[in-house]
Amino acid sequence: MDDVTLEGLLEEDRLFAPSTEFVSNALVVDGTFAADADFESFWAAQATELLDWDVDFHTVLEWKHPFAKWFLGGKLNVSYNCLDRHVISGHGDQVAFHWEGEPGDSRVISYTEMLAEVCRTANSLKSLGVEKGDRVAIYMGMVPELAVAMLACARIGAVHSVVFGGFTADSLRARINDAEAKVLITGDGAWRRGGIVELKAIADDAMSGTPAIEKCLVLRRTGHDGVAMIDGRDVWWHDLVPSQSDECVPESMDAEDLLFLLYTSGTTGSPKGIMHTTGGYLTQVAFTHKYVFDLHPETDVFWCTADCGWVTGHSYIVYGPLANRATSVMYEGTPDFPDKDRFWQIIEKYKVTTLYTAPTAIRTFMKWGSEYPAGHDLSSLRLLGSVGEPINPEAWVWYFENIGGSRCPVVDTWWQTETGAIMVSPLPGKTVAKPGSATFPLPGIGADIVGDDGEPVGIPGGGYLVLTHPWPSMLRGVWGDPQRYIDTYWSRFDKKYFAGDGAKRDGEGYFWLLGRVDDIMLVAGHNISTTEVESALVSHPAVAEAAVVGKTHETTGQAIAAFVTLRSGYEASQELVAELRAHVAEQIGPIAKPQSVLFTDDLPKTRSGKIMRRLLRNVAEDESLGDTTTLADPNVVAGIKALYAADATDDDA
Repeated sequence: MDDVTLEGLLEEDRLFAPSTEFVSNALVVDGTFAADADFESFWAAQATELLDWDVDFHTVLEWKHPFAKWFLGGKLNVSYNCLDRHVISGHGDQVAFHWEGEPGDSRVISYTEMLAEVCRTANSLKSLGVEKGDRVAIYMGMVPELAVAMLACARIGAVHSVVFGGFTADSLRARINDAEAKVLITGDGAWRRGGIVELKAIADDAMSGTPAIEKCLVLRRTGHDGVAMIDGRDVWWHDLVPSQSDECVPESMDAEDLLFLLYTSGTTGSPKGIMHTTGGYLTQVAFTHKYVFDLHPETDVFWCTADCGWVTGHSYIVYGPLANRATSVMYEGTPDFPDKDRFWQIIEKYKVTTLYTAPTAIRTFMKWGSEYPAGHDLSSLRLLGSVGEPINPEAWVWYFENIGGSRCPVVDTWWQTETGAIMVSPLPGKTVAKPGSATFPLPGIGADIVGDDGEPVGIPGGGYLVLTHPWPSMLRGVWGDPQRYIDTYWSRFDKKYFAGDGAKRDGEGYFWLLGRVDDIMLVAGHNISTTEVESALVSHPAVAEAAVVGKTHETTGQAIAAFVTLRSGYEASQELVAELRAHVAEQIGPIAKPQSVLFTDDLPKTRSGKIMRRLLRNVAEDESLGDTTTLADPNVVAGIKALYAADATDDDA
């Protein structure tokens, strides 16, 4: 990785300081926090300030590398912290969720109403035999009952395992069996682009091989015919939940009791059940949600556009916002249904103040054109966020100008399922931002960049991103496989957590994420980041989105293959291919010039919006595509494969 910061690689000198107006009301300005000297005391203060504890903790951190325990002796309940205490303090009428369904139906749910529904659902789970420590799988669309089910589990001490509603029966079955879940909560279906995803039918297929499942609780959402219900196993939500008591005493949980499992799937091996516990996780998601997003609960309307099937939804739709008494938007559908202005219509309708979305979505909005957001009043926005993968500088600037009206700070956040909460991010009232940079580690976080020998590379320098000391919301292990936890995260570098990402710091110490180490290409002996080449391509006015991969080359080891989608008004041509290759050479250097450029209408993305570069590598290497079931549209990659075989433009010049 020593060559990642080759002289001439993409640089960014544009600076965006928060406005005087924003700073005047910001929660964090210069001098607010001093965490570096004693991170344990810092996190202890946050745990005490942000949460209500049934029993105070006596020990902040027990660190027996690589296993951490936080806030030992402390007891609390997550559901109580997210709901009861706000109702008790007189804020029960505040809106917890503005929910928008894909067909246009909507609900407004107060904290009092959420508490009552969570209690009824918790009592329902008890009636189905769920006890403290049992695992409950949840496989639903983005409806309020998904958040209710998560909180109901937390209320009685059950461990939830949310499985993304876009996964197949095989994926659901594997996760249910690994967790040995006792109950599955699902829906009859979910709406997606005007059609019905038949969740119950998929769940039935999965449950044909899940011996631990005893009961299945089914929400009627779409109301379509032909939903099979198995006597003795399946129970309709509307037959069970409404009749339950709306009072349920919250279970007092140890700070280190398991709160949830969330499975991550890599390109090889079985999915890993990432374990997150109670006190440390809730402390850090509450802290990061409050301060990264500069939350003012009396006036802000927060919208994280993720799905609760991913960690972003866990941390910044459910637990962080509700712990902080935020008012949030939850949306069931996609950004382009019924038209490409759906996000902007929702922001205008609910007067959203904070938008947290993915770079892939932002680049898609760029491709569609600025006329869609321009057709709506977005003046309520005061803060923008980015999550999921590194954001290209030009996409950052487009977001800032076209969505934020050149007035809203942009917080570009780096974190992982495993970290549980945001780790590297601007603090919007304090940090001078650089487009494309996640800027600096947050207070209380230790991060560094090391070389192959595990030693810090210094400033400036590039290498591997590592975390140098424990943090409260860190994963506590891999369910059922502690050795896999050690091997995956702690074996590469001595006593450092290896994030699996390449990164660099510029001369001013700003962190730049370069993508997964697997996405670093070795071209003629030089390590080149896919992120930097993609950013160079997107900086061309014709390009909306780009993905690049390395492919085998007999002379250089690897050559760069680029897949490009164009903005509206531009057409593919050989002249544009040459122009883009020259543009990358000018931006980064001749070594980074793509050997091939293929224009495509779309890129293969998961339902969460991440580009599956693995599939593009398969295309470039003329290999089998393998499993494409997690794609939002499996036809996209098949079309690219056919197009690449026919029209790929190879040029060794």
